[in-house]
Amino acid sequence: MKRFIETLPEKTFDLIVVGGGITGAAVAYDAASRGLSVALVEKGDFGAATSAATSKMIHGGLRYLANREFRLVRESLRERRILENIAPNFVYPLPALISNGNRDIRIGMFIYDLFSFDKGWTWDESKKLPCHQSLSFSRVMALEPAIRKEAVRDSVVYYDCLSISPERLTLAFIRSAVRYGAVIANYAKAERFLFSGRKKISGVSVMDLAEDRPVDLTGRLVINCCGPWADILLEKVKNEKADKRVRRSEGIHIITRKLVNHYMVSHITSGGGHVFLIPWRNHTLIGTTDREYIGDPDDFRVSGEAISTLIGHANRLLNEENAIRREDVLFAYGGLRPLVEDRTTDVYHSSRKYEIYDHAADGLEGLITVEGGKYTTSRNLAEHVMKTVEKKLNRPLGKCRTDCSYLAGCEIRDMEKWIQQIVLENKDFEPETVASLGRNYGTEYGRILDMARKDMRLAKPLNADGEIPAQALFAIRNEMALTLGDILFRRTGIGTLGHPGKEALHTIADTAASYLKWDSARKGREIETVEERFTLPV
Repeated sequence: MKRFIETLPEKTFDLIVVGGGITGAAVAYDAASRGLSVALVEKGDFGAATSAATSKMIHGGLRYLANREFRLVRESLRERRILENIAPNFVYPLPALISNGNRDIRIGMFIYDLFSFDKGWTWDESKKLPCHQSLSFSRVMALEPAIRKEAVRDSVVYYDCLSISPERLTLAFIRSAVRYGAVIANYAKAERFLFSGRKKISGVSVMDLAEDRPVDLTGRLVINCCGPWADILLEKVKNEKADKRVRRSEGIHIITRKLVNHYMVSHITSGGGHVFLIPWRNHTLIGTTDREYIGDPDDFRVSGEAISTLIGHANRLLNEENAIRREDVLFAYGGLRPLVEDRTTDVYHSSRKYEIYDHAADGLEGLITVEGGKYTTSRNLAEHVMKTVEKKLNRPLGKCRTDCSYLAGCEIRDMEKWIQQIVLENKDFEPETVASLGRNYGTEYGRILDMARKDMRLAKPLNADGEIPAQALFAIRNEMALTLGDILFRRTGIGTLGHPGKEALHTIADTAASYLKWDSARKGREIETVEERFTLPV
């Protein structure tokens, strides 16, 4: 992939998508797959904000049943199955344990199973999800010995899905859009709208932050997919406060040593929210906070208070022997969820529905804003956006194909069998390396191995997952990585479990510096920036 903005074609695009998170990526992909000319710009790196701050789950939203959001639950469950199909290397079954399975919970489980009647319609047999079931106390304790006994009585197990790398799944949508002709650019910030007349938007003026120069893009429609920044972009229309404000909820997570083995374990907090422990990459992911955020989204940071809160909630699930302390936190991350629901007193109970708003209702043509939604339903959201686009462009767009086509690099019919096969075919590398590359790069895994074979300095595993320096080179050459943070946190998982160690960090920094032509000062700044990211707030 290349940043199109550096060699800008002289053309008017059908769509200009502003925002390169999962929503913008899905919109760009659906539009391009239907033959529209699409340009996507993102002010930071692709999927670096909300889309990188998820709980790693692809889920139906069991708790939404309590709000009677039956349509949202059904949509989410259908999309969960679709993502299992089109992204089999990224999405896997996740058993979830709920304790104290009273009558209401069991009724909810029955409804959840009923709404996911198509969960067996997977292209890969290994992706089929069972119905909920009771689990004996002795069985739970044998499988999850770190959990308090009183927290697992009358346990019920249901199934959702885990995304091993939401960052790379977002990138798969981006790459799929590019496969159909979309042009993209990260580090390209929308500064203002272009107008033809007073009430018709004709494009966007973008600052290319990588090259420090302005670029004007013209298009028939602009799609605002800026998530927590959607209203801030709208302020650029009138140079005043937007009429419609986005409600923002902060979601923070921490990574610790391995605490749970097989099941996601959760419970309701005293404040009415919930906390969960998820097995992820031989560690445990603990989340999430759900507190309203007031202020500039650019100023959001993970707080020490939020980390302490999560530790306290987690310890109510863990026995004394396995209780965690602050020094057990290896990494913390967070982001802001954009919400359109403002009738509730707290954001936890706010709906995760989405809204597609045509600003023609305000007398402003050429602009559509997409707000709200959840990661799981992004593909379907994009499909609905296309219905509005079809009307605005006054041309038939044909049938959606994103629900029945593999994402780029994900063309694998039997995931587990395929992993076994590629491990056997590449015995000159550690099995962990080959398996990790297979799951994160799908059918393109061999390109990374070929790089490593040509230069064995790029072949040495950097962590227990078997990740290797060749991934950094691949990220630079083929995935538009421009910073050390892009490589460590979004193109690979080298930095997402916490500090990888001085040797690994400098190996990746040296690789990046060599191919991106950084001088020693620039390399030092890049290292300093990621070191700050690894430092937990007090």
